[in-house]
Amino acid sequence: MFRILKKRFFRDSLLSIALLSVIVALVLVPSQAMTGAKNGLALCCNVIVPSLFPFFVLSSLAVDLGLAAYLGHLLERVMRPLFRVSGSCAIAVVLGFVGGYPLGAKTALELYRQGLCSKVETERLLAFCNNSGPAFILGVVGAGIFGSGQIGLLLYASHCLASLMTGLLFRFYGHDTAPGAQVVHTKPIAATTVPAAFTGAVVRSFSSTLNICAFVIFFSAMLQLMTSCGVFSALARLLSLMGVSPQLAPQLVAGLLELTSGVSSLGGMSSSAGSISMAAFMLGWAGLSVHCQVLCFLIDSDISPRTYLLGKLMHGTISAFLTYFLATRLSLTYPVSFYLNSQTQILTQLDFRCILPVSLSISLLCWLLLVLLCRYLTRKTGGK
Repeated sequence: MFRILKKRFFRDSLLSIALLSVIVALVLVPSQAMTGAKNGLALCCNVIVPSLFPFFVLSSLAVDLGLAAYLGHLLERVMRPLFRVSGSCAIAVVLGFVGGYPLGAKTALELYRQGLCSKVETERLLAFCNNSGPAFILGVVGAGIFGSGQIGLLLYASHCLASLMTGLLFRFYGHDTAPGAQVVHTKPIAATTVPAAFTGAVVRSFSSTLNICAFVIFFSAMLQLMTSCGVFSALARLLSLMGVSPQLAPQLVAGLLELTSGVSSLGGMSSSAGSISMAAFMLGWAGLSVHCQVLCFLIDSDISPRTYLLGKLMHGTISAFLTYFLATRLSLTYPVSFYLNSQTQILTQLDFRCILPVSLSISLLCWLLLVLLCRYLTRKTGGK
């Protein structure tokens, strides 16, 4: 099977058939594609732009102004032995856990663009730094879908632990240019002027946000189209023939393609260890939509996407096993009360005006903490 897929003629034929099928589906049921595109556009305006754009600006400023380099001096002795990456890479890991997809990957590429980490270090970093944020796991998946804050905490703990374990495994990937040598980056905080850094960060961040919105709208339209044409049902039946549970097969197909649709489809199922571990796999894998968002950052670089994709597959697998192990041994309760339902309704009705102040406040707080930490390091080293 894999030998056939390696043949260019066969791959081109499959791609041509897929494109023709999509064109025919658009002609036959254009209303479904329009509905999906409208849903994706609403998601971008109400959630994606206000939640990601401030963090994108923050990550660009942290790299351009040298804050990542200062943190690198502090965390070099932690990041180098554990993950075989420079200490500056710690900011990509932290922002990846706080800001969610795809902030960690974008920050890693910013570090590589500024010369704060090598190509091999960037590939190692991409394997585990691009993670889901706590707001999505705790609020949407835990409280909103499974109706339990305890499940949200379990999913977030296993998600973070699986990410770090993936990073430990990928420390053996590749060979450094100088084995055993620890590269210390000494980029000063005044590497560029503040106005130049700010304007450049805003422009690049807005462009990156638009790229992400384009993929969200496209995949929303395609998923709606595939659902109406019965593609999901056919793929689910195929997975059922391969041994996957018929109840979980449709949810797995949706999660492989798009994260939000996949975890949302688990809402009607019982909160068993199997469904929770399935959600953990989806959160670790992140979905094809997120992968395309990350790959658009890699187009103009010489970074290979293979380590990123393999890392996300390992992240999802390890997270699923950890979650299943913990869920079968912990006493979890699943309260469904009027208060929880009201909180879920509030989460689903968030709009631009609600999310933007929260996102700005969190990003400004992170920025203030970074500046204070750098000031402390400067005083500790005598201003060097």
